[in-house]
Amino acid sequence: MPLVKHGKIATDDFARVADDAAIPAEGNVLLPLTRFLEEAEALLSRRGKVGVIVPNSRDLDDLEPYFDRLAVVALAFPSFRDGRAYSQARLLRERYGYDGELRATGQVLRDQFMFMVRAGFDAFEVKKDSDALAFEETIKRYSVFYQPTADGRFIALRQRLFRPYGAAASQ
Repeated sequence: MPLVKHGKIATDDFARVADDAAIPAEGNVLLPLTRFLEEAEALLSRRGKVGVIVPNSRDLDDLEPYFDRLAVVALAFPSFRDGRAYSQARLLRERYGYDGELRATGQVLRDQFMFMVRAGFDAFEVKKDSDALAFEETIKRYSVFYQPTADGRFIALRQRLFRPYGAAASQ
């Protein structure tokens, strides 16, 4: 499954570990939320980075004490029609101030890439290589937005307000 990070195809440095699988002594691991919460301190004290996969039906408050030590928070999209992970992403970035990798997993569709970026995602697990290539093109397509969101980009109004008088709009 291809991984797209910061607009480019990347190697996934995290090994997924199932609930019942042994955890390697070192290396980066990505674990289900329930397992992480059961073994949080032991996991965070081992060698390697730790990430957690959060179902979109779970509250994020349980993770708050660990945000500064988590390398990845992966939010699940079980269906393209289920957008609860968008809300979780905004909360992570804006309320909790999470600045680590925020990964979209599951039904990550190419026509939703920009919405996901705007919500704060910076990494995406996509099903096909062609989707990964499409993401690289999509991310370059849009440079001006009207709504403020979690990705921190200046909106069109702010760009207009802070442009020197008489300067032409940049396209």
